Amino acid sequence: MPLRIALVSLHTSPDDDPGVGDVGGMNVAVRATALALAASGHAVEILTRRSERDAPASMDLAPGATLRHLDAGPAERRVKGDHEAYIAEFARAMQALGPYDVVHSHHWFSGMAALDYAAARGIPHVQSFHSIAADPSTPLSDGERPESPGRMRGEAHLAQASDAVLTVSAAERDTVVRRLGASPDRVVVVSPGVDADLFSPAASQPAHPGYVVVAARLEPLKGLDLAIEAIAALPDGIRPELVIAGGPTTGHDAYPAELREHARAHGLADGIRFLGPQSREDLATLLRGARMLLVPSHSETYGLVALEAAASGIPVVATASGGLVEAVEHGVTGLLVDSRNPAAWTDAVRRLLEDDALSARLGAAGRAHATTQTWDRAAAATAEVYERLVRARAGVSA
Repeated sequence: MPLRIALVSLHTSPDDDPGVGDVGGMNVAVRATALALAASGHAVEILTRRSERDAPASMDLAPGATLRHLDAGPAERRVKGDHEAYIAEFARAMQALGPYDVVHSHHWFSGMAALDYAAARGIPHVQSFHSIAADPSTPLSDGERPESPGRMRGEAHLAQASDAVLTVSAAERDTVVRRLGASPDRVVVVSPGVDADLFSPAASQPAHPGYVVVAARLEPLKGLDLAIEAIAALPDGIRPELVIAGGPTTGHDAYPAELREHARAHGLADGIRFLGPQSREDLATLLRGARMLLVPSHSETYGLVALEAAASGIPVVATASGGLVEAVEHGVTGLLVDSRNPAAWTDAVRRLLEDDALSARLGAAGRAHATTQTWDRAAAATAEVYERLVRARAGVSA
């Protein structure tokens, strides 16, 4: 059933490279899913806020996939939390668009702009959160802090009012049902995919001591201070270089300088390299040559970069929380660390550095798993949800 689909990504464009401003795994997932949906015969439009004055009104990403920039707020990059003020204007800009058979919103800003649009036209609204706010009184590992006043209330409303909620992991599904009050029968897990042709293993093992990678937006939630402390505590003879790929999240412009000072304080000033944001191709090359990937985040709904590292044939050391326990199979594709004690992380990293056979085994298993996790699979599962909802609206049985 060919569908006309609107994918709404209000606060960040899926056409931007991850690691810039607020661009991360959500952007990768939206773009990759859109292209796979279009390739399977659907007509897809991605709707995002214009954040640059010279951005075109629309541009073709591929046959059947169009990116539209809508005017809502100033045509410049803004702190993520500011976008709550642009929801109403974005919703008005949507009124001239369509027709669509289904609207799929990504993040709560998008959902609040699109929910009424879908209701007024009698078409299904699907919500994906990608990250969920935690009350400021709870530990940071419970989720992101609400950057704007209406976030927690808005997320709960969307979880309960949308026709379906798609989550990237069972852990996120549990949060959507338990914390946000969604009906369990409306929440569907569709795990992300990976481009296993782009992210592929090196022809030979990496040199020693080599380097390890953290690839993330530079903000406290990502736990880069923990990675610095873990690597700094390794003995000189085996300590790899720590390479950090990514730029500061909008509003955290001073954070890279804080991380550099943190590295100096721990004696790692000469053993750390900040690369800044990477293109998809450059990130693939970086991962391919690394000893391992570190994901020390306080919270991740999934952790797409862990799957990209697995596809690259390298092991992952990650926090044992949230969706990371699904992205990384402990002892099979990587190591999960159930502690934020730097010594525990140092031990896990050292174990892989000193055991080439273990690293190779984890990397090979990760690669084998990643090759089954295609974006075509993710898009097909997503389209199945769309089609079921459209048929239900039309009164047609499956």
